[in-house]
Amino acid sequence: MAASLAGVAAAGASAPWEQRWLLPLAVAALVLLLQRVSLRQASFLGLLFGLGFTLALTAWMRAVGTDAWLLLSPVVAAYYALAAVGIVLVSRLRGWPWWTACVWVTVEAAMSAWPLGGFPWTRLAWATVDTPFALWLPWVGAAGVSFLVALTGATLAWILREGKARPARAVVAIVAALLVGSLPVLFRPESLTSSWEADRPTVTVATVQGDVPGAGNDLVAVHEQVTENHVRATVDLAQRVRSGAVPRPDFVLWPENSTAVDPFRDAQTNAGITRAVTAIGVPVLVGAIVDGPRPDAVLNQGLVWLPDGSTEERYTKRHPVPFGEYVPFRSQLSELKIGRLDMIPRDMIAGTRTRPLDIAGTRVADLICFDVAFDDSVTAQIENGGQMVTVQTSNATFTGTAQLQQQFTISRARAMETGRTVVVASTNGISGVIGPDGTVRDQLAPRTTDIAVAQVPLIDAQTPAVRYGSLVRQVLSLAGVIAVITAITAIAAAAGCRLRLRRRGGWRAPL
Repeated sequence: MAASLAGVAAAGASAPWEQRWLLPLAVAALVLLLQRVSLRQASFLGLLFGLGFTLALTAWMRAVGTDAWLLLSPVVAAYYALAAVGIVLVSRLRGWPWWTACVWVTVEAAMSAWPLGGFPWTRLAWATVDTPFALWLPWVGAAGVSFLVALTGATLAWILREGKARPARAVVAIVAALLVGSLPVLFRPESLTSSWEADRPTVTVATVQGDVPGAGNDLVAVHEQVTENHVRATVDLAQRVRSGAVPRPDFVLWPENSTAVDPFRDAQTNAGITRAVTAIGVPVLVGAIVDGPRPDAVLNQGLVWLPDGSTEERYTKRHPVPFGEYVPFRSQLSELKIGRLDMIPRDMIAGTRTRPLDIAGTRVADLICFDVAFDDSVTAQIENGGQMVTVQTSNATFTGTAQLQQQFTISRARAMETGRTVVVASTNGISGVIGPDGTVRDQLAPRTTDIAVAQVPLIDAQTPAVRYGSLVRQVLSLAGVIAVITAITAIAAAAGCRLRLRRRGGWRAPL
């Protein structure tokens, strides 16, 4: 029960509760529960922690289906069972709080990659926005911040466990933690200061939130009206530009699924987009579902629709959602006659683009929905020259749930990590503009048709997190693996020594 409550506490650091202070305490609670337990007990406690964490954090998945929520949670929880085993093993090593934090990062890295592309939603770093931990994002990236949170929790557990017996070391640990926590305050990264954006060229971006009629959570059923909402909003924007009410944008951003049918094959949709682009007279980044290279495949794309009708620049979603946008092992599962699979008649093909889009001379790192939680989707485009970030999302399915706030918070973390302005366009919320320091500079009200027009600085400089973030993750993950192997080797050596002594008659089991 205590392990499950610790997991729920970890989820409490995220939306809708956003009690950030709970995060290191939840890690500390788990580490304390794992003291002096067997590996089997550790795996069970880790599983309970993971179930409490994931079930509470991803309760929004019930909008897709309770079955999906209940199937995902044990898979993710299994990683925390693995983490718990690793924590127990490395607790035998000197400096074990450090190795505990490395193990945590190792497990997060594995969970973010496998199976089926991974699930990075539960990374500790995402819940640190608006805390001192987040000031480290431009320095060490999401993996490094997860390490610092885990290290803080493990150190707190060490103080509670051994502080009375070793008060001097406890004081040193507390002072060291305070010094580490204050470093980004004393030596604030440039990307979190006003000088980062000063004297930079800017681009004017108009973000359109068209809204989804009805209950707002069934976009496909009303997709024609959704597209028409975005067309009308863009035409209205063009009228306001001509009247001088708002500045002329350099490009317009529409959300994911602003058209749920292939605009190159559906005449009505094509005509609507053409009308909008012609009216505004600048490129529109359209979120579209496009027919794939096979009849049973589709692509989720951001299309740079130019006034002349061309769409050469495209970004394809890199991380489609398994069982939401494609069906893994479809041929095998089809034999089981699972009705839900019929809701996904065509599989979405993952994109591979690592270059930013060229929109009116601006290099735009585009992300589609859950792409924002995956490191490779973000950093590759920034490394290749991305000057700003756009997030096209259609989380209409999750209207009224915490998923919207959680995803927007991840977008804020990415802004701080990359030192880029992030512009988010959602079909019906949350849409907004996030500065490189993570502050929300504009936000549209959910369930409304509205437009945000913002001056976005174009940044070419890269934060240390962009340059070295992947290296930080690899080093910490490797350290976690080495620590576990070292612990296992030490245990095996000790067991072998006892066995040899027993065979020689030089060792007796205690009575």
